[in-house]
Amino acid sequence: MTENKDQQEHQEVSLYEKLAARTADLLEEGKKSLDEALKKAKEEIAKAGEFSSEQMDRVSAYVKRDVADNAEKATEAVKKAVDPQRVAAGAQSMMARILNSAADALSDLAEKAEKQVEFKTGEVTSAGTLTCKECGAEMHMKTTGRIPPCSKCKKTQFRKSY
Repeated sequence: MTENKDQQEHQEVSLYEKLAARTADLLEEGKKSLDEALKKAKEEIAKAGEFSSEQMDRVSAYVKRDVADNAEKATEAVKKAVDPQRVAAGAQSMMARILNSAADALSDLAEKAEKQVEFKTGEVTSAGTLTCKECGAEMHMKTTGRIPPCSKCKKTQFRKSY
């Protein structure tokens, strides 16, 4: 029984890595949105017939969640990196308006993604730090894998950082 579960976990981790890599390649080509790239990547991988449609749907949701989470982190980094003191006064005003509009739009998108996405025990996710929403304990995942319960309080809901 546990061997079958380990094999399924290995398959889903492998699928996650393939799906994430192909989706990233398609996004880098710049011709597709996230949803389009993920759909095309799923179609390409499904042709090989290695994974069930249930696995594809579940793991593609994990990939989409992690990409949205990474986009939120990138938005925060851009906000911190821009130093308005270095920009001339006229350009500074225009740049501030553009950045504020973009930041507001990305913040709204991040809020919606945060409400819809929750990292839970049993899901597969990429490497990073998971913080228990109940007790604040951190779990450091060094590789892609299935999320275990919190080692401190045994709760099952987490927030991820990198």
